[in-house]
Amino acid sequence: MSAIDELFQRLRTEGRKALMPFITAGDPDLPATAALLRELQRRGCALAELGIPYSDPIADGPVIQASYTRALDKHVKLKEILATLQATPLEMPVVTMVSYAIILRHGLRDYVQAAKAAGAAGAIVPDLLVEEAGDLRAVCEAEDFSLIQLVTPTTPRERALRIAESSSGFLYYVSVTGITGERTQLPAELTDNVAWLRERTALPICIGFGISQAEHVRLLSPVADGLIVGSAIMRRIEAAGSDIDKMIADVGEYVGELQAALDGSVA
Repeated sequence: MSAIDELFQRLRTEGRKALMPFITAGDPDLPATAALLRELQRRGCALAELGIPYSDPIADGPVIQASYTRALDKHVKLKEILATLQATPLEMPVVTMVSYAIILRHGLRDYVQAAKAAGAAGAIVPDLLVEEAGDLRAVCEAEDFSLIQLVTPTTPRERALRIAESSSGFLYYVSVTGITGERTQLPAELTDNVAWLRERTALPICIGFGISQAEHVRLLSPVADGLIVGSAIMRRIEAAGSDIDKMIADVGEYVGELQAALDGSVA
């Protein structure tokens, strides 16, 4: 059983839901990444998503793409990211958002073992087709490392069930068609789609893409096990520039507001 399995088992027992903030590793630098992770934990987040910068992101919008570019311009390396994670004492699980190309280049078993040794509990792999997931899935199962895959609003239902069967830890449900980014409204059919999927898989379901407001949290918490917030956080990081204290304070305050809305919605 992975750390993510244990987390969601405990949250379900306690009647709680998970807030999962996303940050890009190395933006603005790796010490700031470590400080942000500690702040997210301090604010009560159940787990965090750590983006591994990649030059050709699959589904990320302009805010997250820009953060990847800033990190890559500073020549941030995977080895350095994992070393930073390993040196950051955390009780909340961390999952890496990572391109399959990076995992494949590193070596499937080597990547999983290195990430787990650094303290990561799983990987979200947005560009891994379910038809090609078997080898990585076998490695992840052997290492108790969660392999998290995505279902989108346009995924045929039969295929969505195959993806759920191929995933572990939780299922990442993409709330909107398109790329990541803040939105004022979410699709009206979103809750129905997630409810349909929930009846057919025992996996926890976490919803991401477009979530940026406390109202979104209150709307989706009844049907989701967790909510993922990325672009709104990265926009605050970008706005803070080189003022690390302001960055930590702004992100912490924002995440704290979302966490309070989540806790209040399931109280």
